Amino acid sequence: MGSRDADIDFTFTCPTTVRAVLDALTGAGWSAAVPPEGVSYMINDADDMYEWYDSAPGGLGEVLALLDAPGNLPYTVALNVYHSEAGTGGMLMFLPGRTDVSFIPTLDRRRLPAAPEFTDLAWYLHALVPALVTAGLEGYEAKEIRY
Repeated sequence: MGSRDADIDFTFTCPTTVRAVLDALTGAGWSAAVPPEGVSYMINDADDMYEWYDSAPGGLGEVLALLDAPGNLPYTVALNVYHSEAGTGGMLMFLPGRTDVSFIPTLDRRRLPAAPEFTDLAWYLHALVPALVTAGLEGYEAKEIRY
């Protein structure tokens, strides 16, 4: 059957920050604290290695400052987010320039009940888009691909 990947690519009207996107999503039930690890983030800097790091939830402010630091703007950075009420989450990946942000449902991915091989992208859109509109969302593209 092969494997499947799903993602939602968001486009913002102006460059955004990890902090601005997380602040918008927090009001919709999302958090950067992913149980049980805490805060998990990535910086793909000049060595072009996608290196992931973990921090305690109390270190979130420091993590956001690092991800949004001017020196990291030319690089891809990512932050895992989790919706505890829904029991699902994923990775927010911020591309260089910070007008394009991808969400990849990687943590307890929600599936369509009648077709469990597919991701319930409608649920993720409903849970993410209204909050991101307040942060300058211009548009999105959702897709699922079978390999």
